[in-house]
This record gives sequence, structure tokens and C-alpha cells, in this order.
Amino acid sequence: MSKLVRSVLCLAVLVGGAAIARGAEPANTIVLVHGAFADSSSWDRVVPLLQAKGYNVVSVYDPMSSLTDDVAATKRVIDAQPGPVLLVGHSYGGAVITVAGADDKVVGLVYVAAFAPDVGESVNDLGKGQPPPPWAASLKVDGGGYASLPLETVLKYFAPDVPAAEGKLIAVKQGPIATKCFDEKASAAAWKNKPSWWVLSKKDQMIAPAGQEVMSKRAKATVTAVDASHVVMLSKPKVVADVILAAATKSFAAK
Repeated sequence: MSKLVRSVLCLAVLVGGAAIARGAEPANTIVLVHGAFADSSSWDRVVPLLQAKGYNVVSVYDPMSSLTDDVAATKRVIDAQPGPVLLVGHSYGGAVITVAGADDKVVGLVYVAAFAPDVGESVNDLGKGQPPPPWAASLKVDGGGYASLPLETVLKYFAPDVPAAEGKLIAVKQGPIATKCFDEKASAAAWKNKPSWWVLSKKDQMIAPAGQEVMSKRAKATVTAVDASHVVMLSKPKVVADVILAAATKSFAAK
């Protein structure tokens, strides 16, 4: 072990020991989970607003290879935090936090234009009996079973209320998702016993607002309705941040 590494390790031990000696409380952490056809940069406009209020913030990068894999990735982030966690999920990320939120460290859930399945229910189950959304026919699925959205679909349905240049960037950065993610059943439903909040996008063309209303009522969530598209965290970041901060205040105070 080099002298530099030994010095860094010693400093870390000393700093950690000093914090314990002062009786410092574990940091409250807000963990953000992105949705399908997206990546962790989805939260770039929200993160600074949360950090400005003193919260530790972590944005998960899910592999979107299966719901199980995405929950595992999120739980690794939860496990790495020193204190309680508030989970926030956008779109398909709502299914992820629904399962990962069963972790004892999680004190609350915030759904942002999201899915919230019940135990034994998949994302696709939530749409049964309803006509397929117009964007679904345009999905591109590669040989490995991963789906992505064409540029035109991103601009028209996914992010119509952001500047076109930004919409093009969203299309370029999107993370393809394994189609099996939408069929995998949730093994837990944290909203049944943990407080939840919901940002309901009234102009959402990816997840029908009526469907969001049904799910939010079932979860007994505190709802904030916003005139925005599916990417409300990009088009209305302050509104989304305000909901998250309100949820954080109540959830961490009650821990």
C-alpha cells in the first residue's frame, strides 16, 4: 500500500471518528430513479434544487435489463447511504421504487408521472383493458429485445413541452429498455405501508393522466397535478422539486 493511500485512509478514519464523537446524525438522502427511454440526467434540473436545501442526493443509473436488476441497482444505492432514504421514481422508475421501497431505510415514496403496480402486477397489467397508447406502435425493438423511441416519438409524445433541441438530446441519450421489464410482476408494493406523493402530469401522453389518477388514489398519495408532459421534471423542475422537498420534510421528520 502506498504512502498516499495510507494517508487517505487514515484521514477518512479520523474524519469519520470525529463525526461520531460529535454525535452527528446520519445524512438524509433523496434517491432519484429514472424511467424508461431515459437516463439519470433526467434529474439534472431537480438535483441542484434539492441540494440547495441541504439534502444528500443520489441519482441511480438503472440497467433496465429487468425489473429485478433495476431494483437491485436501486437497493445497492439505498444500502450505501448512512441514514434514511426518500425514494423518487419517474415513469417506469415508479415500478422500481414500488419494490425497492420495501427496504427498511426507505421512509417515503414520490411518484413523478409514474407507474405504481401492486404485488403480482406488472406495468403492462396496469394498462389491460385499455387501448394501447399511440406512441407504442412506434417502438423500435432490437435483436436483444431492447426497446427505444424514435426521435419523432420523443418530440411528439415523450417531451413535447421542452425546446426541440433539448428533445433531440433526450432522444440521443435515452437508455433502451428490455421489453420484459414491462411484463415482470412486482414482488412488493411499498406504497401500501409507506407515505407517498404523486406529481400527476395532466398533459402526459406516455402514461394516461386518468391511469395516474387511479394509481395515486390506490396508493393514497398526496397528489399535485401539473400542466406538463411526461418529462415534467425537465419542463417544470421547481414544481417537482417542491413536491419532493415537502415529502422529505414530512418523511424524515417522522422517521
